[in-house]
Amino acid sequence: MLAFLSCTNLDEQILDESLTGTGQAEIVSGSIAPVYGMLRQVWLHTVNFGLQEVASDEGILPYRGGTDWFDGGKFIAVHQHLMTPSNSLVGDAWRFITLTLSRAVAAEEQLRLEVENGNNNAQNPLYEMIAMKAYLNMLAMDNWGLVFRKDASDQQSIILRRQEAFDYLESELLSVVNVIGNSSGPGRMNKFAVEALLARLYLNAAVYRDPYGTPDFRSEDMDKVIQYTTNIINGPYSLSPEYFALFNDDNNTNPEIIFSLDQRGVLQTEHSRWQYWSISGDLTPRPEFPNTRGTDAVAATPDFIQTWVDAYGDVDPAEADARFFQENTLIPENLRDLTGVNPTNDADHYYCVDAEEFEINRGFLRGVIWGPRKDESGNILTCEDGKIRVYPVINRRSSGANIRYVDHTFQVDFTNEGSLHNTGHRFSKYQFSRTAPNCCTNSSVDIVLIRLGEIYLMRAEAKLRKGDNTAALADVNTLRTSRNARPAQTPAPLSAIDLDILFRESGFELYWEGLRRVYQIRYGKYEDSWTEKTDSDPNKRLFPIPQRAIDGASNEEGFLVQNPGY
Repeated sequence: MLAFLSCTNLDEQILDESLTGTGQAEIVSGSIAPVYGMLRQVWLHTVNFGLQEVASDEGILPYRGGTDWFDGGKFIAVHQHLMTPSNSLVGDAWRFITLTLSRAVAAEEQLRLEVENGNNNAQNPLYEMIAMKAYLNMLAMDNWGLVFRKDASDQQSIILRRQEAFDYLESELLSVVNVIGNSSGPGRMNKFAVEALLARLYLNAAVYRDPYGTPDFRSEDMDKVIQYTTNIINGPYSLSPEYFALFNDDNNTNPEIIFSLDQRGVLQTEHSRWQYWSISGDLTPRPEFPNTRGTDAVAATPDFIQTWVDAYGDVDPAEADARFFQENTLIPENLRDLTGVNPTNDADHYYCVDAEEFEINRGFLRGVIWGPRKDESGNILTCEDGKIRVYPVINRRSSGANIRYVDHTFQVDFTNEGSLHNTGHRFSKYQFSRTAPNCCTNSSVDIVLIRLGEIYLMRAEAKLRKGDNTAALADVNTLRTSRNARPAQTPAPLSAIDLDILFRESGFELYWEGLRRVYQIRYGKYEDSWTEKTDSDPNKRLFPIPQRAIDGASNEEGFLVQNPGY
């Protein structure tokens, strides 16, 4: 916060401070790298990603077994919409969003100076930093209903809300959309990413103008959404036939991804949290690295899973929709039935596979899971030919004396039984990296922030809100039927569309991408009840401004005013 009151403080360690190059190129890369680098901190599991997921009806994080993930109750409070200005999950999101904003301001300032001094290589990076400021301010707008207007590090920020905030975000994005380059490489802002941000801005305009009221979706805003999403759809991107290829180790070149956290080469740092945060702590996802495991954190709420069940009726969603499940752990048929198998005496109940070929299932993990098993020294058990043994995974984290297999149940809640380490279906959307130094500390898998699937959904929503159901249905069905790499699981086209069906479809397409809360608010679903959440106060659409930020700005009377309801 203090960085916005006066000068920008960049004394702390900066990752990815510079890329290759010398002279003018080094100045440019050294200006933008701290901004893109810090974006990883914004989207860490226990920062903005966790805040979005746990506040929505998509994810729930109990006090696991009475031993793990309580963390002062911050996840439970956010999930129940009972957070206070001292909640550290909210506070960490504020801290890293504002810190990254301060870096973007400093980068913009330096690059403007470079352009004025004749460094043509700084022009497009300058546009990128203006776009990054708008992107970060949009995150602040979604979270707290405000943006920070600041163009130089020696200025004090001007805090804008509602229409003024919308106007500022619009002006910033419009100032670069027609001049920024079409492509700056993976993980960099470009023209299409800016158009996507403009589409998001106009789609959320009604919420931004009146965050606590009933949204008034103006026809002219929806026209802008359609304009920019159509530009992108007609651009160089294409939908991925294999849904989970979007989140694979080689997704850096996936033609559907518009903007991501690039994690290749020197940019490999510590960001595989979206991969392992939800995974069982008893599962070793990469046998090449025996000490790696999941953390038994966020699970899917029963309510969210039920939306899939309701959509497909008598057909298992895993069979009806390629986005729900991809089977990679190919258990032999004669081993699948665990009836009568004793977990304490099952030494022969395994199959063999090369360590490099073992993959956990993707999508939602349900029921008993399978994986490598270790001996008492922590070594992976192997077959005579050197392949690894794959067993039903033993639940050792909260089972006590009653050892049993890890069984990811449908029900998960804040009761003692519902909070055990095994409860809840798990998100397994991202692949555990094979090309990083290890799978669970480092990762080469890019973190997807904007992609073409969302663009189709935004255009469909804008068309539907304008009353063009036929065109909206066509967009949704184009998206659904594009996921056809596994024909038997290709989602069938829908026969009709309305806002409730479109909201459900957005959940199917965009789960575990940090977008659900914003969609719930826009669709008028955020005051609903779901597992362990009954609060219906519209004030909770926005998070509290952290008390430490208000205290830090106390010498400027009226500078930071707490949001209503806190």
